[in-house]
Amino acid sequence: MATSALTVDVWSDIACPWCYVGKRRLEAALKRFAHAGSVEVTWHSFELDPAAPPSRNDGTTQAERLAKKYGMSVQQAQARIQQLTNVAKGDGLTMAFDRVQSANTFDAHRVLHMAESKGLRVQDAVKERLMRGYFTEGALVSDHAVLARLAGEAGLDGAEVADMLASDAYAADVRADEEQARTLGIHGVPFFVMGQRYALSGAQPADVVLRALNEAWAARGEASAAEGAVCGPDGC
Repeated sequence: MATSALTVDVWSDIACPWCYVGKRRLEAALKRFAHAGSVEVTWHSFELDPAAPPSRNDGTTQAERLAKKYGMSVQQAQARIQQLTNVAKGDGLTMAFDRVQSANTFDAHRVLHMAESKGLRVQDAVKERLMRGYFTEGALVSDHAVLARLAGEAGLDGAEVADMLASDAYAADVRADEEQARTLGIHGVPFFVMGQRYALSGAQPADVVLRALNEAWAARGEASAAEGAVCGPDGC
């Protein structure tokens, strides 16, 4: 009898730094997971700021925008950014917050749903490319031409992506993901659901993720949860 796959459903946003860290830690855990070949990871949509305009670049720095949004000094905001940059570096990520272009991510999530229709490996590659573009390269992920280019580099047909973005395709899929997140009580991301039962909130250390994978694989029994660092509407 064939072994059934272990599903890992992840709600996250392209513009969420802890989501990028969480992705790396999930990948690190999977490298050590004995049944990694039987794991199916699906990336679900979650917008930290659904009302965000296409672009919020007004000449201010990321630290200035963060300070204004959360009522802190620019120095405090810069310290928070540096701390997160250091954490990300420890997980092998380069986050260039001085280059980040804050933007609405709804269309980026539509691209991820299109990628999912081509296969979960394709979706994962596109997710990675969009996050690297946003956090490392300063890509404006609300721009359709930029999205088509990045998705094309990750395995999709760029022209097909551009045509899709010119329509309202996959908009309902994004909204369905977000409604499911509300139903599950998800208020911050990343949020992982393993085996449709085991919940893991936040960018947990790889050891914690691995333990969750093993428990979900072995038992798939009573629902349980663990919490870590997340990004939510009130900040990261």
